[in-house]
Amino acid sequence: YLASGIDPKQAKIFIQSHVSAHSELTWLLNCITPMGWLERMIQFKEKAKKQGENVSVGLFDYPVLMAADILLYQAELIPVGEDQRQHLELARDVARRYNDQFAKRVRPRVLKEPKALLMESGARIMSLEDGTSKMSKSAESDMSRINLTDDASVIKRKIKRCKTDSEVGLEFDNPNRPEVNNLLGLYQLSTGKSKNEVIKECSDLTFG
Repeated sequence: YLASGIDPKQAKIFIQSHVSAHSELTWLLNCITPMGWLERMIQFKEKAKKQGENVSVGLFDYPVLMAADILLYQAELIPVGEDQRQHLELARDVARRYNDQFAKRVRPRVLKEPKALLMESGARIMSLEDGTSKMSKSAESDMSRINLTDDASVIKRKIKRCKTDSEVGLEFDNPNRPEVNNLLGLYQLSTGKSKNEVIKECSDLTFG
């Protein structure tokens, strides 16, 4: 966390399991969260397909833990990736359900309904091996992702080996070239350039 630029003077950094209120609030929220809400979670559906009968209750219930993590601190804006937007919407629904059931007339509301704080670009980073799947720390292949602990040489090797194509001209938002879109997005984020600047620079280039 420190290496990624979080300033301990501005933000508290702690080990979640050291604060028992996280699991305590999770249990309380479990008691008011309908199973149907959790069954609609896209991430659970995707992982359940892969894991079959081995899929765990913990994975199914994870969005409630995430809701507890957020609601416990009465957070208003939550920095999330695009893939976590649905989980954040669940946290809002759970907060609203709690307030309506147990504190309908209380103002201000007991639990705040958090909003997503999304980056204009880079809100969803895709796998280096498959531009249609998100980059995930739980993916089997370490070559599919950039880890926080990867040094410069490892990152360079992963980028050089990632999935590409042989077409001339690099472009954003072509559904037939998802890896191009992903790598240009990573380049844009790492250089601080605008999307138009990247297009102008890379429009006549190949991956090499």
